[in-house]
Amino acid sequence: MRIRSLLLAGAVAAAPLAATPAFADEGMWTFDQFPADKMRADYGWAPDQKWLDRTRAAAVRLTGGCSASFVSDMGLILTNHHCIASCLQDLSTGENDLLAKGFRPGTREEELKCPGQQAEVVTSIADVTADVKAAIGTLTGADLVKARDARIAEIEKAGCTDLATTRCQVVTLYGGGQYKLYTYRKYSDVRVAWAPEDRAATFGGDPDNFNFPRFSLDASFLRAYENGKPVKPAAFLKWSPRAPQAGEATFVVGNPGSTSRLFTAAQLAFEREVALPVTLAINSELRGRFLRAMEESPERRREGQDELNGIENSLKVFIGRTKALNDPVFTGKLAAAETELKAKSAGNAAIGDPWAQVEGAMTARRKLYLANRFIRPNGSLYGWALTLVRGAAEKAKPNGERLPGYTDSALPLTEKRLLDARPVTPWVDELYMSWSLSKAREYLGADDADTRLLLGRESPEGLARRLVSGSKLADPAVRKALWEGGQAAIEASTDPMIVYARQLDARDRELTKANNAEVVAPLTSAAAKLSDARFAAYGAGVYPDATFTLRISYGKVAGWMERGKEVAPVTTLGGTYERATGAEPFDLAPAFAANEARVDKAVVYDFVTTNDIIGGNSGSPVLDKDGAVIGAAFDGNIHSLGGNYGYDPQLNRTVVVSAAAVQEAMRSIYPSPALMAELAGKKAKKTRK
Repeated sequence: MRIRSLLLAGAVAAAPLAATPAFADEGMWTFDQFPADKMRADYGWAPDQKWLDRTRAAAVRLTGGCSASFVSDMGLILTNHHCIASCLQDLSTGENDLLAKGFRPGTREEELKCPGQQAEVVTSIADVTADVKAAIGTLTGADLVKARDARIAEIEKAGCTDLATTRCQVVTLYGGGQYKLYTYRKYSDVRVAWAPEDRAATFGGDPDNFNFPRFSLDASFLRAYENGKPVKPAAFLKWSPRAPQAGEATFVVGNPGSTSRLFTAAQLAFEREVALPVTLAINSELRGRFLRAMEESPERRREGQDELNGIENSLKVFIGRTKALNDPVFTGKLAAAETELKAKSAGNAAIGDPWAQVEGAMTARRKLYLANRFIRPNGSLYGWALTLVRGAAEKAKPNGERLPGYTDSALPLTEKRLLDARPVTPWVDELYMSWSLSKAREYLGADDADTRLLLGRESPEGLARRLVSGSKLADPAVRKALWEGGQAAIEASTDPMIVYARQLDARDRELTKANNAEVVAPLTSAAAKLSDARFAAYGAGVYPDATFTLRISYGKVAGWMERGKEVAPVTTLGGTYERATGAEPFDLAPAFAANEARVDKAVVYDFVTTNDIIGGNSGSPVLDKDGAVIGAAFDGNIHSLGGNYGYDPQLNRTVVVSAAAVQEAMRSIYPSPALMAELAGKKAKKTRK
């Protein structure tokens, strides 16, 4: 499903920890730090620099939170179906449900643009650690964060002078131990080129999510355009629709979103005792609210299904995190790793006691957490309103003084997300807003000053209804006029959502400032010392936590032992028909049922590997030794739900949809001869369905 937050629950007792050198197939390595010697020792072979450079140049980051890759010389991009489900939903109507029936345009001219989507390819990585640390110097508190962010804004601006085609992003690694400038070639016109029926990708639904065996066609194709024409990328990966072989080496290249493997005991305690309980409770209620609302009509069910899928996916993830952090054996190993690092660092005056510094920061975070979490109501309309209010104020400031997201290097993407036309479903936006406001009142208390600021004398439901029904921000032309009108337009606006965002903005900024001073700054300082301690103790064998930047992991095709039985590493297309019951979520996609006689049921459908991944890796190409695409990663098994904190080579598995299955689907289920020819590097006549 959606590995935007791939973590690990179950049996994680044996998990090695990233505070110590990586073991076995563990590691989400940056491309400038690939452990070739380690892989060569493990596998007897490792890719050379030419292999790595070619692969890096073909890897794609989707700003919607997923990974992808170029697979043709005409800008064709492979990713997961669930990574474009929201796009298909945005492009659908009650009469033309592209999410349910799939989308397979007969010509390139019929490919549809995904609102808000951008494809990015890394072109260079530069170490700017010394530069950023020099700007920080001996500063503390809010001054530290201000100086750091100002210098980052300057570096990004200097690195990218052509904002129409490039994006620069300074990435914080090891929590503040390193800073790297990533330069991207960006493509802001991304269109859907091929998508199967939703049920083909979501077969098995929530029961099968984070499980294996799987029978999911979680694959789709996008295409990048520039100046109205398909992009000719600098590099693309060879499409190899063959069956994977047990034991063969595999690589996953993508953008894992976020991990917490370098967290200290104090940070993990905050997760276990504060953040996770709140998150589980309020999202469980959100799921219930959506289920009830969707029962009101078939149209509401259509409109809410993609949202519900995401909510259920997140819940399973957070349940997994909670289980992992309540496993005394697992947390005991985390504690032992920290004790070992402390012992190795004892007596080093330059390192001191960063653990105490982290503990102090987490004490402050406990105090600030609920107010920071609830001061910003949920919903698309409020999100746009806040962007407009913030943008008007921030754009008037010098670049180095702006909030993150509003600097010169970040503004183009912020503007694209704000102004691209996409539909707003009123009941969905109202549900999100009323839910978040009711939770704010519940957790902060009815008499809390922030609750009074959020609600005034209105109820959560009444306020959400008034704001959503009265706002005109769903119209992109209205948003554009306000964006271009600047501060004068924002101050003159009577749109209720803009008025509300203006009302909350000062308190939102105040809380952000306090969090920067009391939490972010000391954590940044401590993390720099902790990274020094790790490098001194273990050398370069410690990879950084995931940061939604390009990484590569290596592993192999392999099953695992489950309750004394071996789980085979592959499933076949034929297994779909055997697993089908006719009842949701095990009902066959209509085209699967209609074309059963044509399908080669022996084709490998999904398979598992030992690659180390996490949320954000959705859509990542899975490559063989030749650098050819044999599949796309889309999930992990249930044991991988503790991967946020550690990796277990015996149990953690990446779940992949095979290129062979996608090819067979294009042949026998969703006939796509032109696309098959393009993937094979052949020319084909344009055909219409």
